[in-house]
Amino acid sequence: MGVTEDIADQLALETLKLEKETGDEDIAKKVAEILGASSQTTQEAFLTSMRVRRAEIRARDYLAGKAKPNGTS
Repeated sequence: MGVTEDIADQLALETLKLEKETGDEDIAKKVAEILGASSQTTQEAFLTSMRVRRAEIRARDYLAGKAKPNGTS
């Protein structure tokens, strides 16, 4: 990844962690606003990382729910 994507992804990871800790889902909106005020490119990369990371979380939660002891489905 390039520097923009690396920074945006790290910010996304930190944002998701803080959202989970606080229960405040508006944190991502505020971070996106702050980024957009200075760099629309970084804002877009951040929003993309947020979508990808949230999709990953949902998929992993689904798979964890499907996992059963003794390998049954």
